[in-house]
Amino acid sequence: MKILHLIGGGDIGGAKTHVLTLLCGLMESTAVSTLMLVTFREGGFTDEARELDIPATVISGGGFFGDLKALRKLYREGSYDIVHCHGARGNMMGMLLKLLEKAAVVTTVHSDPKLDYLGRPLANLTYGLINRLSLRKIKYRVGVSDPIVDMLIERGFSPYGMFPIYNGLDFETELKPLGKAEFLSSLGVEYKAGDVICGIAARLNPVKDIPTLLRAFAKTPENMCLIIAGEGEDEAALKSLAEQLGISARTTFAGWVSDMASFYDALDINLLTSLSETFPYALTEGARGRCATIASRVGGVPVLIDHGVCGFLFTPGNMDELTEYLTTLGGDAKLRESFAEALYEKAAREFSLDATISHQIEIYETIHRREKFDKKRRGITICGAYGKNNAGDDAILEAITAEIRSVDPDLQITVLSRKPAATSLAYRTDSIYTFNIFALRKALRRSTLYINGGGNLMQDATSTRSILFYLYTLRAAKRNGCKVMMYGCGIGPIDKKANRRRTARTINKYVDVITLRENGSLDELQALCVRKPKFVLSADPALTLEPAGEAAVRSALLANGADPDGNYICFVLRNWHGFSEKHKIFAAAADYAYKKYGLTPLFLPIEKTKDVEAARSVSALMQAPCHVFENVEGARLTIGIMSRMKIIVSMRLHGLIFAAGSGVPLVGVAYDKKVSAFLEYMEQDLFCELGKVTTENLTALIDKASEKQRMELMLSVERLRKIEGRNVEELREILG
Repeated sequence: MKILHLIGGGDIGGAKTHVLTLLCGLMESTAVSTLMLVTFREGGFTDEARELDIPATVISGGGFFGDLKALRKLYREGSYDIVHCHGARGNMMGMLLKLLEKAAVVTTVHSDPKLDYLGRPLANLTYGLINRLSLRKIKYRVGVSDPIVDMLIERGFSPYGMFPIYNGLDFETELKPLGKAEFLSSLGVEYKAGDVICGIAARLNPVKDIPTLLRAFAKTPENMCLIIAGEGEDEAALKSLAEQLGISARTTFAGWVSDMASFYDALDINLLTSLSETFPYALTEGARGRCATIASRVGGVPVLIDHGVCGFLFTPGNMDELTEYLTTLGGDAKLRESFAEALYEKAAREFSLDATISHQIEIYETIHRREKFDKKRRGITICGAYGKNNAGDDAILEAITAEIRSVDPDLQITVLSRKPAATSLAYRTDSIYTFNIFALRKALRRSTLYINGGGNLMQDATSTRSILFYLYTLRAAKRNGCKVMMYGCGIGPIDKKANRRRTARTINKYVDVITLRENGSLDELQALCVRKPKFVLSADPALTLEPAGEAAVRSALLANGADPDGNYICFVLRNWHGFSEKHKIFAAAADYAYKKYGLTPLFLPIEKTKDVEAARSVSALMQAPCHVFENVEGARLTIGIMSRMKIIVSMRLHGLIFAAGSGVPLVGVAYDKKVSAFLEYMEQDLFCELGKVTTENLTALIDKASEKQRMELMLSVERLRKIEGRNVEELREILG
């Protein structure tokens, strides 16, 4: 591939480091045959690029139209496959190449465009406005961290053509820093045994919020010293504030520091207090220097730092939180050492330079591939019970989208959701409001396949309106030229005769393939006299989801006041007809598990708006200590927490599915036949009906679950996971 990079040329800090590091790595890649950097001014950026042997040219002096003409000529003569832009000037010129030359253009968003010119209103009205308009016109965007991508999606950018990337760092080359005392002496810092050296490397401007750091630092013990490395327009004001706070004697304004290896080697605590960030080099460089870290919870920072596991995160601008964490780390050398080592290991493993270069090349290859597609029909529309804060339905959607992308990563996915903005953000898909019929028809006309599922959509237990709507979408999809697939779904109960007739007639006429998650649904379809679609017995897609990582799970447990190394029995409850009569039974069973097995009860919600209330009503009747989790973000984190449990007692179907997928001994309380049908399909016999549950039979089931072996359960799960693969096989076949 031939890649042309465009950047203004006056860039400093993380953006400059990212671009130059990226270009150096790309020059060594066999995937890139030609690489050229264009800047629009002479200066330090271009000089440094040339020193690194990066092919670079300056287009300047011809005025706007003259520079644009020269750039268009260079683009045509070089026959570049992709134009990669950075910053306001680069984005504007890239946008014009897209419009005038039909170029494939991608931009890297290095920071929040709304904050790039904070404190500079005139620059914001000119360069800032141009940059924001250009970003809207460019088709492909790379965000320097997932949170930057999320920020753009929240502002209405389509997730299709959006890619996250993280600033990688070279962890392999051996650094040779000066000794700690020698380096500190060079800055004029008198170092004594027992001193705790804190430091921050940042531009001295409002977005870095160093005033909050100074105010928090003023409340720390006298043996703590602060070094501020950086220059900027706020320097005089910050020095004045340090004087007012009485911390000038233990605060050093070091100015521009070139030897960053020695800087981080000298620190005991690395700090970042920004109001906004992408994925700052200051943290990965600090991680490489094995620094314990405290940072504001902004941008991609939480991706690197798991709170309480490899560092502390505080709310931006919250001086009290920052003071608490500074004091805690300052007084605990062992905790500093533990955080530093954990952060180094994670950063070296997940945020290496090689990983960044490799991912950037994958992005180029994806763009190059997509530019060759037939644009008329390149999508899939998915309809289900999404956007209702239900972890089970969310897990289904996450699994389906992952399986679609495993078949074809370039398909544009559109999801019908009650909360389209939240769905787009969570799954990086386009999303429309469930009942926006006009938007649905538009999505169907650009789709090749319509998916109904998974979950139990074809039922009238909740209402007739629900099943009528889903039947309508099947007809609309086929009439708009889509193939139609019902994916990993459950069927029934459908009790009303008119609904049974409608369902059979619609499915027979408009559906091509149905994959079913258990035998009971197959029996129900046959009872409805559905004959024409292809039937395949599979399993629930949620079984394929992997749990969140170890550090994320530990961090979530800590955040909810639970010991990450504790022993727990998990209860997943829901309000249902007759549940209020069983509160005391569940409470007694939880107390029993605590007394007999030493298992602390932990209540997890699947549907946040309903399950927390059920958990509270039971926990209020208990004597044993317990934890009620009110909000767990994402199905994978829920699964990760469940994987730590010794036993899981669940009314929710997806609580049982998550437990099964983790190989945890489970007890089902069936409020609906779909719950018992799944357990029977799983060859599990530890369940009872909600209406028949008693303290005696529930505690007896807990006893039996305590004797179950995880290996025994995992064999059953592996069987189902192989069967679930039939969903993907049918998806691949119907897409051709």
